[in-house]
Amino acid sequence: MIQPAKRKRIPYGMMNFIDVREDDCYYVDKTHYIPLIENANKYFFYIRPRRFGKSLTISMLHHYYNILEADKFEKWYGDLYIGKHPTSERNSYLIIYLNFAVVNAELKSYRQSLDAHCNTEFNFFCDIYAQYLPEGIKEEMNKKKGAVEQLDYLYKECVKTNQQIYLFIDEYDHFTNKILSEPSCLEDYKSETHGTGYLRSFFDTVKAGTYSTIKRCFVTGVSPVTMDDLTSGFNIGTNYSLSPEFNEMTGFTEEEVRAMLDYYATTCEFHHSTDELIEAMKPWYDNYCFAEKSYGSTTMYNSNMVLYFVDNYIRNEGNMPRNMIEENIRVDYNKLRMLIRKDKEFAHDASTIQTLVQQGYVTGELKTGFPAEAIAEPDNFVSLLFYFGMLTISGTKQGETLLTIPNQVVREQLYSYLLDTYNEANLRFDNWEKGKLASAMAYRGDWKAYFDYIAECLHRYSSQRDRQKGEAYVHGFTLAMTAQNRFYRPISEQDNQEGYADIFMFPLLEIYKDMLHSYIIELKYAKGKDSNEKVEQLRREAITQAERYAASETVQKAIGTTTLHKIVVVYRGMKMEVCEEISE
Repeated sequence: MIQPAKRKRIPYGMMNFIDVREDDCYYVDKTHYIPLIENANKYFFYIRPRRFGKSLTISMLHHYYNILEADKFEKWYGDLYIGKHPTSERNSYLIIYLNFAVVNAELKSYRQSLDAHCNTEFNFFCDIYAQYLPEGIKEEMNKKKGAVEQLDYLYKECVKTNQQIYLFIDEYDHFTNKILSEPSCLEDYKSETHGTGYLRSFFDTVKAGTYSTIKRCFVTGVSPVTMDDLTSGFNIGTNYSLSPEFNEMTGFTEEEVRAMLDYYATTCEFHHSTDELIEAMKPWYDNYCFAEKSYGSTTMYNSNMVLYFVDNYIRNEGNMPRNMIEENIRVDYNKLRMLIRKDKEFAHDASTIQTLVQQGYVTGELKTGFPAEAIAEPDNFVSLLFYFGMLTISGTKQGETLLTIPNQVVREQLYSYLLDTYNEANLRFDNWEKGKLASAMAYRGDWKAYFDYIAECLHRYSSQRDRQKGEAYVHGFTLAMTAQNRFYRPISEQDNQEGYADIFMFPLLEIYKDMLHSYIIELKYAKGKDSNEKVEQLRREAITQAERYAASETVQKAIGTTTLHKIVVVYRGMKMEVCEEISE
Protein backbone atom coordinates (compact mmCIF):
# COMPACT_ATOMS: atom_id res chain seq x y z
CA MET A 1 0.00 0.00 0.00
CA ILE A 2 1.21 3.52 -0.83
CA GLN A 3 1.99 5.50 2.28
CA PRO A 4 -0.19 8.64 2.80
CA ALA A 5 2.94 10.81 2.88
CA LYS A 6 3.59 9.90 -0.77
CA ARG A 7 0.01 10.35 -1.86
CA LYS A 8 -0.45 12.49 -4.95
CA ARG A 9 -1.91 15.90 -4.25
CA ILE A 10 -5.36 16.75 -5.56
CA PRO A 11 -5.02 19.55 -8.15
CA TYR A 12 -8.18 21.31 -7.05
CA GLY A 13 -8.30 24.83 -8.50
CA MET A 14 -4.98 24.41 -10.33
CA MET A 15 -4.74 25.54 -13.97
CA ASN A 16 -0.98 25.44 -14.57
CA PHE A 17 0.12 22.13 -16.04
CA ILE A 18 3.69 22.53 -14.82
CA ASP A 19 2.56 23.11 -11.24
CA VAL A 20 0.39 19.99 -11.45
CA ARG A 21 3.32 17.91 -12.67
CA GLU A 22 6.06 19.45 -10.51
CA ASP A 23 3.96 19.18 -7.35
CA ASP A 24 3.20 15.50 -8.01
CA CYS A 25 -0.54 16.03 -8.33
CA TYR A 26 -3.03 13.49 -9.60
CA TYR A 27 -3.38 14.22 -13.31
CA VAL A 28 -6.10 12.78 -15.53
CA ASP A 29 -4.19 12.20 -18.74
CA LYS A 30 -5.76 14.04 -21.66
CA THR A 31 -2.61 14.12 -23.79
CA HIS A 32 -3.99 11.53 -26.21
CA TYR A 33 -6.00 14.41 -27.69
CA ILE A 34 -2.84 16.11 -28.94
CA PRO A 35 -2.61 14.02 -32.16
CA LEU A 36 -6.33 14.63 -32.78
CA ILE A 37 -5.86 18.37 -32.40
CA GLU A 38 -2.91 18.30 -34.78
CA ASN A 39 -4.96 16.42 -37.36
CA ALA A 40 -7.81 18.92 -37.02
CA ASN A 41 -7.96 22.37 -38.59
CA LYS A 42 -4.94 24.41 -37.49
CA TYR A 43 -7.17 27.20 -36.17
CA PHE A 44 -9.12 25.52 -33.41
CA PHE A 45 -12.07 26.99 -31.44
CA TYR A 46 -13.34 25.20 -28.35
CA ILE A 47 -16.21 26.28 -26.06
CA ARG A 48 -16.99 24.65 -22.72
CA PRO A 49 -18.72 25.77 -19.49
CA ARG A 50 -16.77 27.48 -16.74
CA ARG A 51 -14.47 25.36 -14.58
CA PHE A 52 -14.42 22.48 -16.99
CA GLY A 53 -10.65 22.16 -17.48
CA LYS A 54 -10.12 24.44 -20.48
CA SER A 55 -7.27 26.48 -18.98
CA LEU A 56 -5.39 23.38 -17.81
CA THR A 57 -5.76 21.93 -21.32
CA ILE A 58 -4.30 25.09 -22.86
CA SER A 59 -1.46 25.00 -20.34
CA MET A 60 -0.72 21.36 -21.20
CA LEU A 61 -0.60 22.18 -24.93
CA HIS A 62 1.41 25.36 -24.34
CA HIS A 63 4.28 23.55 -22.66
CA TYR A 64 4.17 20.59 -25.03
CA TYR A 65 4.79 22.82 -28.04
CA ASN A 66 7.15 25.37 -26.44
CA ILE A 67 10.51 25.28 -28.23
CA LEU A 68 12.29 26.33 -25.04
CA GLU A 69 11.15 23.34 -22.99
CA ALA A 70 12.35 20.36 -25.00
CA ASP A 71 14.72 19.39 -22.18
CA LYS A 72 11.77 19.11 -19.77
CA PHE A 73 9.69 16.89 -22.03
CA GLU A 74 10.58 13.60 -20.37
CA LYS A 75 10.04 15.02 -16.87
CA TRP A 76 6.64 16.52 -17.61
CA TYR A 77 5.23 14.16 -20.23
CA GLY A 78 7.29 10.98 -20.03
CA ASP A 79 4.76 8.84 -18.13
CA LEU A 80 1.76 10.21 -20.07
CA TYR A 81 0.31 8.99 -23.34
CA ILE A 82 2.06 11.65 -25.40
CA GLY A 83 5.38 10.90 -23.72
CA LYS A 84 5.22 7.43 -25.21
CA HIS A 85 3.73 8.64 -28.51
CA PRO A 86 5.22 12.08 -29.22
CA THR A 87 4.27 13.93 -32.40
CA SER A 88 6.65 15.53 -34.85
CA GLU A 89 5.51 19.03 -33.83
CA ARG A 90 6.56 18.61 -30.20
CA ASN A 91 8.61 21.56 -28.83
CA SER A 92 8.73 23.29 -32.20
CA TYR A 93 6.88 26.61 -31.72
CA LEU A 94 7.33 30.03 -30.22
CA ILE A 95 4.32 30.50 -27.95
CA ILE A 96 2.12 33.58 -27.55
CA TYR A 97 -0.37 33.06 -24.72
CA LEU A 98 -3.14 35.62 -24.18
CA ASN A 99 -5.67 35.37 -21.36
CA PHE A 100 -8.55 37.74 -22.02
CA ALA A 101 -9.96 37.02 -18.55
CA VAL A 102 -7.54 39.62 -17.17
CA VAL A 103 -8.73 42.27 -19.63
CA ASN A 104 -11.17 44.80 -18.18
CA ALA A 105 -14.64 43.94 -19.46
CA GLU A 106 -15.85 47.54 -19.42
CA LEU A 107 -16.10 48.61 -23.05
CA LYS A 108 -14.98 52.16 -22.33
CA SER A 109 -11.64 50.84 -21.07
CA TYR A 110 -11.46 47.59 -23.00
CA ARG A 111 -9.08 48.79 -25.72
CA GLN A 112 -6.64 50.25 -23.21
CA SER A 113 -6.75 47.11 -21.08
CA LEU A 114 -6.35 44.79 -24.08
CA ASP A 115 -3.38 46.84 -25.28
CA ALA A 116 -1.78 46.65 -21.83
CA HIS A 117 -2.23 42.88 -21.53
CA CYS A 118 -0.96 42.19 -25.02
CA ASN A 119 2.01 44.52 -24.56
CA THR A 120 3.01 42.64 -21.40
CA GLU A 121 2.77 39.29 -23.18
CA PHE A 122 4.49 40.52 -26.35
CA ASN A 123 7.40 41.89 -24.31
CA PHE A 124 7.64 38.57 -22.49
CA PHE A 125 7.64 36.83 -25.88
CA CYS A 126 10.52 39.02 -27.11
CA ASP A 127 12.53 38.41 -23.93
CA ILE A 128 12.29 34.63 -23.68
CA TYR A 129 12.68 33.95 -27.40
CA ALA A 130 15.38 36.57 -28.03
CA GLN A 131 17.77 33.94 -29.42
CA TYR A 132 15.23 33.02 -32.11
CA LEU A 133 14.22 36.57 -33.10
CA PRO A 134 15.77 39.42 -35.04
CA GLU A 135 17.96 41.73 -32.96
CA GLY A 136 16.18 44.81 -31.62
CA ILE A 137 12.67 43.41 -32.14
CA LYS A 138 11.51 44.33 -28.64
CA GLU A 139 12.50 47.97 -28.90
CA GLU A 140 10.94 48.37 -32.32
CA MET A 141 7.77 46.53 -31.25
CA ASN A 142 7.27 48.95 -28.36
CA LYS A 143 7.32 51.86 -30.78
CA LYS A 144 4.11 50.49 -32.31
CA LYS A 145 0.79 51.65 -30.91
CA GLY A 146 -1.57 49.09 -29.46
CA ALA A 147 -2.10 45.36 -29.66
CA VAL A 148 -3.07 45.29 -33.34
CA GLU A 149 0.03 47.08 -34.60
CA GLN A 150 2.34 45.19 -32.23
CA LEU A 151 1.02 41.77 -33.20
CA ASP A 152 1.25 42.70 -36.87
CA TYR A 153 4.87 43.70 -36.38
CA LEU A 154 5.81 40.60 -34.37
CA TYR A 155 4.53 37.96 -36.74
CA LYS A 156 6.09 39.71 -39.73
CA GLU A 157 9.47 39.92 -37.98
CA CYS A 158 9.36 36.21 -37.22
CA VAL A 159 9.39 35.55 -40.95
CA LYS A 160 12.97 36.85 -41.06
CA THR A 161 14.22 34.05 -38.79
CA ASN A 162 11.84 31.40 -40.19
CA GLN A 163 10.11 30.84 -36.85
CA GLN A 164 6.61 29.47 -36.29
CA ILE A 165 4.16 30.82 -33.70
CA TYR A 166 1.47 28.92 -31.81
CA LEU A 167 -1.12 31.44 -30.55
CA PHE A 168 -3.28 30.54 -27.54
CA ILE A 169 -6.20 32.75 -26.51
CA ASP A 170 -8.03 31.76 -23.33
CA GLU A 171 -11.50 33.22 -22.59
CA TYR A 172 -11.61 35.19 -25.83
CA ASP A 173 -15.24 36.12 -25.03
CA HIS A 174 -14.65 37.42 -21.50
CA PHE A 175 -16.44 40.70 -22.12
CA THR A 176 -19.57 39.04 -23.55
CA ASN A 177 -21.31 38.59 -20.19
CA LYS A 178 -20.89 42.27 -19.49
CA ILE A 179 -22.53 43.19 -22.76
CA LEU A 180 -25.38 40.73 -22.33
CA SER A 181 -26.12 42.04 -18.85
CA GLU A 182 -26.22 45.66 -19.99
CA PRO A 183 -28.38 46.03 -23.11
CA SER A 184 -27.46 49.72 -23.35
CA CYS A 185 -23.93 48.66 -24.26
CA LEU A 186 -25.00 46.79 -27.39
CA GLU A 187 -24.28 49.58 -29.85
CA ASP A 188 -20.83 50.20 -28.37
CA TYR A 189 -20.23 46.47 -28.46
CA LYS A 190 -21.15 46.29 -32.14
CA SER A 191 -18.78 49.15 -32.90
CA GLU A 192 -15.91 47.14 -31.39
CA THR A 193 -16.73 43.76 -32.95
CA HIS A 194 -17.97 44.74 -36.42
CA GLY A 195 -16.42 46.44 -39.40
CA THR A 196 -13.31 48.41 -38.41
CA GLY A 197 -13.86 47.99 -34.66
CA TYR A 198 -10.74 47.39 -32.59
CA LEU A 199 -11.51 43.85 -31.47
CA ARG A 200 -12.50 42.90 -34.99
CA SER A 201 -9.21 44.40 -36.24
CA PHE A 202 -7.29 42.32 -33.71
CA PHE A 203 -8.77 39.07 -35.05
CA ASP A 204 -8.28 40.24 -38.61
CA THR A 205 -4.60 40.68 -37.74
CA VAL A 206 -4.49 37.15 -36.32
CA LYS A 207 -5.92 35.90 -39.59
CA ALA A 208 -3.33 37.83 -41.59
CA GLY A 209 -0.62 36.25 -39.44
CA THR A 210 -1.79 32.75 -40.32
CA TYR A 211 -0.59 33.33 -43.87
CA SER A 212 2.98 33.56 -42.61
CA THR A 213 4.25 32.68 -39.13
CA ILE A 214 1.14 32.07 -36.97
CA LYS A 215 0.91 28.38 -37.82
CA ARG A 216 -1.60 27.28 -35.20
CA CYS A 217 -4.25 28.87 -32.96
CA PHE A 218 -6.16 27.39 -30.04
CA VAL A 219 -8.98 29.62 -28.79
CA THR A 220 -11.31 28.87 -25.87
CA GLY A 221 -14.33 30.53 -24.28
CA VAL A 222 -17.72 29.83 -22.71
CA SER A 223 -20.02 31.56 -25.18
CA PRO A 224 -20.62 31.39 -28.95
CA VAL A 225 -21.94 34.94 -29.05
CA THR A 226 -18.77 36.82 -29.87
CA MET A 227 -17.53 34.08 -32.16
CA ASP A 228 -19.91 35.20 -34.87
CA ASP A 229 -19.22 38.88 -34.27
CA LEU A 230 -15.45 38.78 -33.92
CA THR A 231 -14.42 35.91 -36.08
CA SER A 232 -16.56 36.15 -39.18
CA GLY A 233 -13.49 37.79 -40.68
CA PHE A 234 -11.36 35.02 -39.19
CA ASN A 235 -13.24 32.50 -41.29
CA ILE A 236 -10.39 30.02 -41.52
CA GLY A 237 -11.06 28.82 -37.96
CA THR A 238 -13.17 25.78 -37.06
CA ASN A 239 -15.42 25.40 -34.04
CA TYR A 240 -14.97 21.90 -32.60
CA SER A 241 -17.21 22.42 -29.57
CA LEU A 242 -19.94 20.05 -30.83
CA SER A 243 -17.59 17.49 -32.41
CA PRO A 244 -17.85 13.96 -30.95
CA GLU A 245 -14.09 13.32 -31.18
CA PHE A 246 -13.54 16.11 -28.62
CA ASN A 247 -16.57 15.43 -26.42
CA GLU A 248 -14.35 14.06 -23.64
CA MET A 249 -11.31 16.33 -23.98
CA THR A 250 -12.23 18.35 -20.87
CA GLY A 251 -14.20 17.18 -17.86
CA PHE A 252 -13.92 13.61 -16.54
CA THR A 253 -15.51 10.42 -17.79
CA GLU A 254 -16.91 8.07 -15.17
CA GLU A 255 -14.03 5.70 -15.89
CA GLU A 256 -11.59 8.51 -15.05
CA VAL A 257 -13.47 9.37 -11.85
CA ARG A 258 -13.48 5.72 -10.77
CA ALA A 259 -9.74 5.41 -11.37
CA MET A 260 -9.14 8.48 -9.20
CA LEU A 261 -11.33 7.16 -6.38
CA ASP A 262 -9.67 3.73 -6.57
CA TYR A 263 -6.25 5.36 -6.27
CA TYR A 264 -7.12 7.47 -3.23
CA ALA A 265 -8.92 4.57 -1.57
CA THR A 266 -5.50 2.91 -1.19
CA THR A 267 -3.92 5.97 0.44
CA CYS A 268 -6.67 7.53 2.55
CA GLU A 269 -9.37 6.65 5.03
CA PHE A 270 -12.44 5.80 2.95
CA HIS A 271 -15.77 4.86 4.54
CA HIS A 272 -17.45 4.16 1.22
CA SER A 273 -16.79 1.98 -1.78
CA THR A 274 -16.09 3.51 -5.18
CA ASP A 275 -19.59 2.48 -6.30
CA GLU A 276 -21.15 4.25 -3.31
CA LEU A 277 -19.18 7.43 -3.97
CA ILE A 278 -20.11 7.39 -7.65
CA GLU A 279 -23.76 6.96 -6.70
CA ALA A 280 -23.50 10.03 -4.46
CA MET A 281 -21.61 12.20 -6.96
CA LYS A 282 -23.37 11.27 -10.18
CA PRO A 283 -26.65 13.19 -9.67
CA TRP A 284 -24.71 16.34 -8.82
CA TYR A 285 -21.76 16.46 -11.21
CA ASP A 286 -22.38 14.10 -14.14
CA ASN A 287 -24.47 13.99 -17.31
CA TYR A 288 -22.86 16.55 -19.59
CA CYS A 289 -22.92 15.61 -23.27
CA PHE A 290 -21.56 18.03 -25.88
CA ALA A 291 -22.10 16.10 -29.11
CA GLU A 292 -25.28 14.47 -30.40
CA LYS A 293 -23.37 11.44 -31.70
CA SER A 294 -21.91 10.88 -28.22
CA TYR A 295 -25.30 10.72 -26.53
CA GLY A 296 -25.97 7.30 -25.03
CA SER A 297 -22.30 6.30 -24.89
CA THR A 298 -20.42 8.68 -22.59
CA THR A 299 -21.39 11.49 -20.26
CA MET A 300 -18.98 13.88 -18.61
CA TYR A 301 -18.50 14.94 -15.00
CA ASN A 302 -17.61 18.53 -14.16
CA SER A 303 -13.92 18.02 -13.34
CA ASN A 304 -13.66 20.93 -10.92
CA MET A 305 -16.61 19.67 -8.89
CA VAL A 306 -15.18 16.15 -8.75
CA LEU A 307 -11.87 17.46 -7.43
CA TYR A 308 -13.74 19.59 -4.89
CA PHE A 309 -15.65 16.54 -3.68
CA VAL A 310 -12.62 14.23 -3.45
CA ASP A 311 -10.53 16.90 -1.73
CA ASN A 312 -13.26 17.48 0.87
CA TYR A 313 -13.95 13.78 1.32
CA ILE A 314 -10.30 13.09 2.12
CA ARG A 315 -9.93 16.10 4.43
CA ASN A 316 -13.14 15.04 6.21
CA GLU A 317 -11.57 11.63 6.86
CA GLY A 318 -13.93 9.67 4.66
CA ASN A 319 -17.13 11.63 5.24
CA MET A 320 -19.24 13.28 2.56
CA PRO A 321 -18.98 17.09 2.21
CA ARG A 322 -21.82 18.90 3.95
CA ASN A 323 -22.25 21.02 0.84
CA MET A 324 -22.16 19.27 -2.52
CA ILE A 325 -21.74 22.62 -4.31
CA GLU A 326 -18.55 24.58 -3.77
CA GLU A 327 -18.90 28.29 -3.12
CA ASN A 328 -16.81 29.27 -6.16
CA ILE A 329 -19.28 27.48 -8.41
CA ARG A 330 -22.11 29.45 -6.83
CA VAL A 331 -20.23 32.65 -7.60
CA ASP A 332 -19.70 31.58 -11.21
CA TYR A 333 -23.36 30.79 -11.67
CA ASN A 334 -24.32 34.08 -10.07
CA LYS A 335 -22.47 35.75 -12.92
CA LEU A 336 -24.97 34.14 -15.25
CA ARG A 337 -28.00 35.75 -13.68
CA MET A 338 -28.12 37.91 -16.77
CA LEU A 339 -29.58 34.85 -18.50
CA ILE A 340 -32.70 35.26 -16.41
CA ARG A 341 -32.92 38.93 -17.20
CA LYS A 342 -32.57 38.17 -20.90
CA ASP A 343 -35.16 35.42 -20.66
CA LYS A 344 -37.63 37.81 -19.03
CA GLU A 345 -36.97 40.60 -21.55
CA PHE A 346 -38.12 38.64 -24.56
CA ALA A 347 -40.02 35.73 -23.02
CA HIS A 348 -43.56 37.12 -22.78
CA ASP A 349 -45.49 33.94 -21.90
CA ALA A 350 -42.88 31.60 -23.35
CA SER A 351 -40.01 31.77 -20.88
CA THR A 352 -37.44 29.17 -21.90
CA ILE A 353 -36.30 28.61 -18.33
CA GLN A 354 -39.83 28.27 -16.95
CA THR A 355 -40.65 25.84 -19.76
CA LEU A 356 -37.53 23.85 -18.94
CA VAL A 357 -38.41 23.51 -15.26
CA GLN A 358 -42.09 22.78 -15.79
CA GLN A 359 -41.76 20.49 -18.82
CA GLY A 360 -38.43 18.90 -17.97
CA TYR A 361 -36.85 19.63 -21.37
CA VAL A 362 -36.62 22.04 -24.28
CA THR A 363 -35.84 21.39 -27.92
CA GLY A 364 -33.97 23.41 -30.50
CA GLU A 365 -31.08 23.55 -32.94
CA LEU A 366 -27.69 24.15 -31.36
CA LYS A 367 -25.85 27.01 -33.04
CA THR A 368 -22.07 27.26 -33.31
CA GLY A 369 -22.23 31.05 -33.22
CA PHE A 370 -24.61 33.99 -33.45
CA PRO A 371 -24.42 37.77 -33.07
CA ALA A 372 -25.30 39.39 -29.74
CA GLU A 373 -28.26 41.25 -31.20
CA ALA A 374 -29.85 37.91 -32.20
CA ILE A 375 -29.74 36.34 -28.72
CA ALA A 376 -33.54 36.62 -28.37
CA GLU A 377 -34.13 34.06 -31.10
CA PRO A 378 -35.21 30.82 -29.38
CA ASP A 379 -32.52 28.56 -30.85
CA ASN A 380 -29.84 31.09 -29.99
CA PHE A 381 -30.96 31.47 -26.38
CA VAL A 382 -31.22 27.70 -25.94
CA SER A 383 -27.73 27.40 -27.43
CA LEU A 384 -26.42 29.97 -24.97
CA LEU A 385 -27.85 28.00 -22.05
CA PHE A 386 -26.21 24.87 -23.45
CA TYR A 387 -22.75 26.41 -23.83
CA PHE A 388 -22.92 27.87 -20.33
CA GLY A 389 -23.52 24.34 -19.04
CA MET A 390 -27.15 24.89 -18.00
CA LEU A 391 -28.40 22.32 -20.53
CA THR A 392 -27.07 19.04 -21.88
CA ILE A 393 -27.81 17.00 -24.99
CA SER A 394 -30.29 14.21 -24.21
CA GLY A 395 -31.02 12.86 -27.69
CA THR A 396 -33.46 14.13 -30.29
CA LYS A 397 -37.19 14.81 -30.35
CA GLN A 398 -39.24 15.41 -33.49
CA GLY A 399 -36.17 16.27 -35.53
CA GLU A 400 -34.67 18.70 -33.02
CA THR A 401 -32.01 18.35 -30.34
CA LEU A 402 -33.50 17.41 -26.97
CA LEU A 403 -31.92 19.33 -24.11
CA THR A 404 -32.37 18.79 -20.37
CA ILE A 405 -30.89 20.07 -17.10
CA PRO A 406 -27.70 18.01 -16.63
CA ASN A 407 -27.52 17.60 -12.85
CA GLN A 408 -28.46 18.85 -9.41
CA VAL A 409 -25.80 21.57 -9.26
CA VAL A 410 -27.30 23.23 -12.32
CA ARG A 411 -30.87 22.44 -11.28
CA GLU A 412 -30.39 24.21 -7.96
CA GLN A 413 -29.07 27.30 -9.73
CA LEU A 414 -31.86 27.34 -12.30
CA TYR A 415 -34.50 26.98 -9.63
CA SER A 416 -32.94 29.88 -7.75
CA TYR A 417 -33.08 31.93 -10.94
CA LEU A 418 -36.67 30.91 -11.47
CA LEU A 419 -37.62 32.19 -8.02
CA ASP A 420 -36.03 35.48 -9.01
CA THR A 421 -38.29 35.70 -12.05
CA TYR A 422 -41.33 35.01 -9.88
CA ASN A 423 -40.18 37.58 -7.37
CA GLU A 424 -40.94 40.60 -9.54
CA ALA A 425 -41.47 42.87 -6.55
CA ASN A 426 -37.78 42.27 -5.74
CA LEU A 427 -38.74 40.98 -2.32
CA ARG A 428 -36.50 38.42 -0.66
CA PHE A 429 -37.63 35.09 0.65
CA ASP A 430 -36.61 34.76 4.28
CA ASN A 431 -33.67 32.34 4.11
CA TRP A 432 -33.48 32.01 7.89
CA GLU A 433 -37.17 31.09 8.09
CA LYS A 434 -36.84 28.66 5.19
CA GLY A 435 -33.86 27.02 6.87
CA LYS A 436 -35.69 26.53 10.16
CA LEU A 437 -38.74 25.08 8.42
CA ALA A 438 -36.55 22.73 6.36
CA SER A 439 -34.76 21.48 9.47
CA ALA A 440 -38.05 20.84 11.29
CA MET A 441 -39.28 18.93 8.28
CA ALA A 442 -36.17 16.73 8.07
CA TYR A 443 -35.72 15.99 11.75
CA ARG A 444 -39.11 16.38 13.43
CA GLY A 445 -41.49 15.52 10.64
CA ASP A 446 -43.11 18.97 10.89
CA TRP A 447 -44.06 19.39 7.24
CA LYS A 448 -47.29 21.43 7.40
CA ALA A 449 -45.65 24.78 8.18
CA TYR A 450 -43.21 24.24 5.29
CA PHE A 451 -45.97 23.89 2.70
CA ASP A 452 -47.98 26.69 4.25
CA TYR A 453 -44.94 28.91 3.77
CA ILE A 454 -44.65 27.91 0.09
CA ALA A 455 -48.35 28.61 -0.43
CA GLU A 456 -48.03 32.01 1.24
CA CYS A 457 -45.03 32.97 -0.92
CA LEU A 458 -46.73 31.75 -4.07
CA HIS A 459 -49.80 33.84 -3.36
CA ARG A 460 -47.81 36.90 -2.31
CA TYR A 461 -45.32 37.03 -5.19
CA SER A 462 -47.45 35.91 -8.10
CA SER A 463 -48.03 38.44 -10.85
CA GLN A 464 -51.20 38.43 -12.91
CA ARG A 465 -49.27 36.95 -15.82
CA ASP A 466 -47.92 34.17 -13.59
CA ARG A 467 -51.42 33.32 -12.38
CA GLN A 468 -52.63 32.92 -15.94
CA LYS A 469 -50.13 30.08 -16.39
CA GLY A 470 -52.05 28.08 -13.77
CA GLU A 471 -50.85 24.57 -13.13
CA ALA A 472 -47.42 24.96 -14.74
CA TYR A 473 -46.70 27.99 -12.57
CA VAL A 474 -47.83 26.35 -9.32
CA HIS A 475 -45.79 23.23 -10.01
CA GLY A 476 -42.71 25.21 -11.08
CA PHE A 477 -42.86 27.49 -8.06
CA THR A 478 -43.27 24.58 -5.63
CA LEU A 479 -40.41 22.69 -7.26
CA ALA A 480 -38.17 25.75 -7.16
CA MET A 481 -38.92 26.33 -3.47
CA THR A 482 -38.29 22.70 -2.47
CA ALA A 483 -34.97 22.86 -4.35
CA GLN A 484 -33.77 25.33 -1.70
CA ASN A 485 -34.13 22.65 1.00
CA ARG A 486 -30.58 21.53 1.74
CA PHE A 487 -31.66 18.22 3.29
CA TYR A 488 -33.23 16.83 0.11
CA ARG A 489 -32.71 16.49 -3.62
CA PRO A 490 -36.19 17.09 -5.07
CA ILE A 491 -36.90 14.89 -8.07
CA SER A 492 -39.78 15.83 -10.32
CA GLU A 493 -41.84 13.22 -12.12
CA GLN A 494 -40.77 14.76 -15.42
CA ASP A 495 -37.09 14.21 -14.69
CA ASN A 496 -37.26 10.46 -15.07
CA GLN A 497 -39.31 7.49 -16.15
CA GLU A 498 -39.14 5.60 -12.89
CA GLY A 499 -42.54 6.41 -11.49
CA TYR A 500 -41.73 9.17 -9.04
CA ALA A 501 -44.48 11.36 -7.67
CA ASP A 502 -44.82 14.98 -8.70
CA ILE A 503 -42.00 15.72 -6.26
CA PHE A 504 -40.03 13.07 -4.39
CA MET A 505 -37.84 14.72 -1.77
CA PHE A 506 -34.87 12.37 -1.96
CA PRO A 507 -33.19 12.47 1.50
CA LEU A 508 -29.44 13.20 1.46
CA LEU A 509 -28.65 10.55 4.03
CA GLU A 510 -24.98 10.28 3.09
CA ILE A 511 -24.55 13.87 4.24
CA TYR A 512 -27.16 14.09 7.00
CA LYS A 513 -26.96 10.61 8.47
CA ASP A 514 -29.31 11.39 11.37
CA MET A 515 -32.23 12.57 9.22
CA LEU A 516 -35.53 10.98 10.19
CA HIS A 517 -38.10 11.97 7.55
CA SER A 518 -38.56 11.86 3.78
CA TYR A 519 -41.47 12.96 1.60
CA ILE A 520 -43.52 12.32 -1.51
CA ILE A 521 -45.63 15.29 -2.60
CA GLU A 522 -48.48 14.65 -5.00
CA LEU A 523 -49.48 18.06 -6.32
CA LYS A 524 -52.78 18.73 -8.09
CA TYR A 525 -54.23 21.89 -9.56
CA ALA A 526 -57.82 23.02 -10.08
CA LYS A 527 -58.82 26.19 -11.88
CA GLY A 528 -60.08 29.04 -9.77
CA LYS A 529 -63.65 28.53 -10.94
CA ASP A 530 -63.69 24.74 -10.36
CA SER A 531 -66.13 23.30 -7.85
CA ASN A 532 -65.49 21.69 -4.48
CA GLU A 533 -66.39 18.37 -6.10
CA LYS A 534 -63.53 18.84 -8.59
CA VAL A 535 -61.11 19.57 -5.76
CA GLU A 536 -62.23 16.44 -3.95
CA GLN A 537 -61.83 14.36 -7.10
CA LEU A 538 -58.26 15.60 -7.51
CA ARG A 539 -57.55 14.87 -3.85
CA ARG A 540 -58.63 11.25 -4.26
CA GLU A 541 -56.56 10.88 -7.44
CA ALA A 542 -53.54 12.27 -5.64
CA ILE A 543 -53.95 9.78 -2.79
CA THR A 544 -54.05 6.85 -5.20
CA GLN A 545 -50.98 8.03 -7.10
CA ALA A 546 -48.96 8.82 -3.99
CA GLU A 547 -49.67 5.36 -2.56
CA ARG A 548 -48.50 3.74 -5.78
CA TYR A 549 -45.31 5.82 -5.97
CA ALA A 550 -44.50 5.19 -2.32
CA ALA A 551 -44.51 1.44 -2.89
CA SER A 552 -42.04 1.58 -5.80
CA GLU A 553 -38.68 -0.10 -5.36
CA THR A 554 -36.80 3.10 -6.25
CA VAL A 555 -38.46 5.13 -3.52
CA GLN A 556 -38.17 2.39 -0.91
CA LYS A 557 -34.45 2.07 -1.56
CA ALA A 558 -33.88 5.84 -1.43
CA ILE A 559 -35.62 6.54 1.87
CA GLY A 560 -33.36 4.27 3.88
CA THR A 561 -34.36 4.30 7.55
CA THR A 562 -36.37 7.52 7.33
CA THR A 563 -40.11 7.68 7.81
CA LEU A 564 -41.79 8.33 4.47
CA HIS A 565 -44.61 10.88 4.51
CA LYS A 566 -47.07 10.95 1.61
CA ILE A 567 -48.36 14.49 1.26
CA VAL A 568 -51.29 15.48 -0.94
CA VAL A 569 -51.52 19.13 -2.00
CA VAL A 570 -54.36 20.58 -4.10
CA TYR A 571 -54.44 24.18 -5.28
CA ARG A 572 -57.49 25.96 -6.62
CA GLY A 573 -56.08 28.89 -8.53
CA MET A 574 -53.40 30.41 -6.32
CA LYS A 575 -54.97 29.15 -3.08
CA MET A 576 -53.91 25.89 -1.43
CA GLU A 577 -57.20 24.10 -0.63
CA VAL A 578 -55.79 20.76 0.53
CA CYS A 579 -52.55 19.95 2.34
CA GLU A 580 -52.74 16.66 4.20
CA GLU A 581 -50.81 13.51 4.93
CA ILE A 582 -52.15 10.16 3.81
CA SER A 583 -52.64 8.08 6.92
CA GLU A 584 -51.50 4.48 7.04
